[in-house]
Amino acid sequence: MEVVVEFGKLLIPATVVLYAMYLVVKSFLDKELEKQRMEIRSKSIETVLPNRLHAYERVCLFLERIALNNLVVRLNNGQYTAREFQQILLNEIREEYNHNVSQQLYMSEEAWELVKSAKEDLIVMVNEATSRLPENATSIDVAKQLFEMAVEKDFDPIQHALTQVKNEIRQTF
Repeated sequence: MEVVVEFGKLLIPATVVLYAMYLVVKSFLDKELEKQRMEIRSKSIETVLPNRLHAYERVCLFLERIALNNLVVRLNNGQYTAREFQQILLNEIREEYNHNVSQQLYMSEEAWELVKSAKEDLIVMVNEATSRLPENATSIDVAKQLFEMAVEKDFDPIQHALTQVKNEIRQTF
């Protein structure tokens, strides 16, 4: 019995010391792991932040390029038929979109949905404007029709999307 008591006198303090050492080492390792996570996070932010900013810039440029006044002025030379001009406009919108579609990785889902919706609204508007015209209409007639339709609308989806993207940039940075 005396041996058990003596063994207990040695074992209990050793267990307490061992447990205390375990807690100290665990705390130290947890702090080191957190420190490493923070370093990795800051490095990833250094990499991702410029990419996000560049993505927002490209999407803003995309929206500006497909804005009706910029698109029509840039592509209309007055020598196309209405159907040819419709195809040119649609191809340009789709090419611009396809060129920038990867930027959605860096944007919020809501902002990207607004960008897609603005593009789709413009495509619908181009198709509708062209369908309202007679077969012998020219690209100038399409442009006039598009601008008339834009004036009739109270809401410009491209400008709305551009405003929301800019607001998101301001919130993020």
